[in-house]
Amino acid sequence: MTVKPSIRRIATRVVAAVAALACTFSLAACGEDEAGKIRIGIKFDQPGLGFKKSGTYVGFDVDVAKYIAKKLGYSEDEIIWKEAPSKQREAMLQNGDVDMILATYSITDERKKAVSFAGPYFVAGQDLLVRKDDHSINGPEDLNGKRLCSVTGSTSAATVKEKFASEVQLMEQPGYAECATALFSGIVDAVTTDDIILAGLASASRGKLRVVGKPFTQEYYGVGIKKGDTKLATQINNAIVQMIQDGSWQRAISDNTAGTDYTPDVRYNPPTPNEGEEE
Repeated sequence: MTVKPSIRRIATRVVAAVAALACTFSLAACGEDEAGKIRIGIKFDQPGLGFKKSGTYVGFDVDVAKYIAKKLGYSEDEIIWKEAPSKQREAMLQNGDVDMILATYSITDERKKAVSFAGPYFVAGQDLLVRKDDHSINGPEDLNGKRLCSVTGSTSAATVKEKFASEVQLMEQPGYAECATALFSGIVDAVTTDDIILAGLASASRGKLRVVGKPFTQEYYGVGIKKGDTKLATQINNAIVQMIQDGSWQRAISDNTAGTDYTPDVRYNPPTPNEGEEE
């Protein structure tokens, strides 16, 4: 029997509508090669944390994300990695572009108005990265008149504006690679962000940059999720607890900061993940 074109068009629209509805209720959004997979936002430009290298993804955030995904029932080849720049993270979660974000994403009250968090899975501290031979900056007390670089939309940039606005000139860049380049070339005197991020940049510089080692904040890294998803928050928190207990968390820290003198602040690490759960 020949199906009339008009009937065929109606059938096509019905199938498309059903598929769209199915996408709405699934965790991993439908799309080409995305069905049955989990989409995780990470940084692509942070050595030691979230770094895209020859088509692969490496770093501490990546290792934590893989562990969580496995506990949620996803193998590594069922993860779709998406770049999550600092200033785009809330929008990516709100728009459903990703299912979760692990991108040195500090938990703050302001961000919790737009998204929810699980975790924390790590506690960093904002510090300073300088050229190895520059000893004029030994802590935040030496910043008067200095030029700093941080990333647009990061809590580090916000902290500089709040605490040091009258003392420093702040250059904001879209990523840490641009800040490191500005530091190498002498355009800025220091890069400021979380100590574990700076440790990764120092490691990648092959001894040309150093971390000052005087953190002046605590940054609680959370797993960003869609606002109000308490069930997913509980599942992620359980996975983080297991990662800490079985030694995988410490191994991930050691593997991704090898060659540096960096150690997490033991006063805060490993943290207790309790964010986002229903009270």
